Amino acid sequence: MTHLINNGMSMYWGTSRWSAMEIMEAYSVARQFNLIPPVCEQAEYHFFQRDKVETQLPELYHKIGTCVGVVSWSPLACGIITGKYENGIPECSRASMKQYAWLKDKIVSEDGRKQQAKLKELTIISEKLGCTLPQLAIAWCLRNEGVIPKMTAGIATEIDHVLGNRPHSKKDFQQAH
Repeated sequence: MTHLINNGMSMYWGTSRWSAMEIMEAYSVARQFNLIPPVCEQAEYHFFQRDKVETQLPELYHKIGTCVGVVSWSPLACGIITGKYENGIPECSRASMKQYAWLKDKIVSEDGRKQQAKLKELTIISEKLGCTLPQLAIAWCLRNEGVIPKMTAGIATEIDHVLGNRPHSKKDFQQAH
């Protein structure tokens, strides 16, 4: 990764769904061999998945002496927080697809039913605040200063298109001409 960064092929690197031990090992190796360590960890983080981001990673940061940013994937819990699955599994939803059987199992489980009940209570809070439950969920994630919700390339491209003000680097200009 250091080679890619030093040669301008990447600006930085991060990990995705690594354990705290794996991140610690990456930092140790980077320090030992004077390499560039990861700057972020992509971790599942939402109302119902908190332990890694709020407990394990802060302990790790204390040990390594630096904070690795967290890119939150699934701040809406794979759509569960949107209310999409409140009345079962919609036909064209992610949870209805064969490759997402794990999500369907999660939704229909006892824990899934408990989460749905908690969402009703959280909806009352969001309404008091004048926002939707998904807005509250994302704001809740962002209250943790080390967390950045994941924005997919497709969404970023749509936003760039709507705004029409994406800056271009010299490299972009050279590739276009």
